Amino acid sequence: MTVSLPRSLAAEMLGTLLLVGCIIGSGILADRFSTDDGVALLGNTLATGAMLTVLILALGPVSGAHFNPAVTLVMALRRELTAANALAYVGAQCIGGVLGTLLAHAMFDHPLLEFSTHVREGFGPMLSEGVATFALVFTILAVRRTRPDAVPWAAALVIVAGYWWTASTSFANPAVTLARSFTDTFAGIRPADAPGFIVAQVCGALAAWGAFAALFAVRAESADREGAA
Repeated sequence: MTVSLPRSLAAEMLGTLLLVGCIIGSGILADRFSTDDGVALLGNTLATGAMLTVLILALGPVSGAHFNPAVTLVMALRRELTAANALAYVGAQCIGGVLGTLLAHAMFDHPLLEFSTHVREGFGPMLSEGVATFALVFTILAVRRTRPDAVPWAAALVIVAGYWWTASTSFANPAVTLARSFTDTFAGIRPADAPGFIVAQVCGALAAWGAFAALFAVRAESADREGAA
């Protein structure tokens, strides 16, 4: 299906808006309902995974359902998007993310925009963001090659797992990181810590692109040799 660029950008903005709104909104509600951070994180995790699955299923046919500049970067490097379209995607994602923050705050009677004071600094969280983004992008590339219908579930499951096995709780998304720097809630990240997360996410995405190309090229060459024999 051929879709116009404006419609694709609208889908990317809407998808990122709803994703961020869900992340922040569920974080606020979970924090209100529980005095246990682990229980609050579980509620935040389940809501985020469910919403991401639905958004990819709903908007994938329109824009590819990136909702993530790291994913868009890799798709541009694979020449599935022009550089200009990729930049437009990233702009739409970032705008959508900030609007998602505003939406969540409005629903829960928070100040519409505020700077987060949630400290997420240090080598461990930044390494975690690189690893989480690597896992997400590599999963999307690999599963899309072998089981494209399973990408929504695979991508959401990687994020759900990342909440619990990474020190950063798996942001894995520069647009989401930017948006979460404007909320002083359970899901926030201090603006001073956001650039380190974003650099790590880009590095993780590039590493995933390289690992996918290397592993699947080896697989293709092996199949060619077997065929020739």
